[in-house]
Amino acid sequence: MASGKSTVAQRLAERLPMCVHLRGDVFRRMIVSGRAEMGFELSEEALAQLRLRYRIAAEVARMYLDAGFSVVYQDIIIGRGLAEVIALMPPERLHVVVLCPSVEAVAAREARRAKRGYADSAAVLRFDQVLRTETPPVGLWVDSSALTVEETVERILGRLVAMRSCPRSRYDGA
Repeated sequence: MASGKSTVAQRLAERLPMCVHLRGDVFRRMIVSGRAEMGFELSEEALAQLRLRYRIAAEVARMYLDAGFSVVYQDIIIGRGLAEVIALMPPERLHVVVLCPSVEAVAAREARRAKRGYADSAAVLRFDQVLRTETPPVGLWVDSSALTVEETVERILGRLVAMRSCPRSRYDGA
């Protein structure tokens, strides 16, 4: 949260021909009653709904890909969940990008936002620790702390172009 995911994903999708910006949180918000609260500590029901959301997003991504679109799927996926989501996605065109701005940058962005994603500064630090210590180090990790949205998008696009000429792995890992 407050890493710039939505803005970067939207700008990236706008730069790609025939592209869909698939926002994972939309599937959570579709639950009208019985929606479990998402937070740092997840109940069993919240975890089940999160996994459902990931499965739905993977299926929707596959449908758009089959129709000839590129897909920029944006969601909060940290910890072991990243490997689970990667396993759900069509591997042939998968590139994983993780935005990882500093704790200070996230806290500053959170303070400027109208909506709140973190209860306090300790929550920002806890999320960052899970991101950096429990999330598999796959794909392109971009520290966007000092980058503009456009600079972040350029870094991602530059890596995608490089991967086309010299693929390393199905996850765009280094």
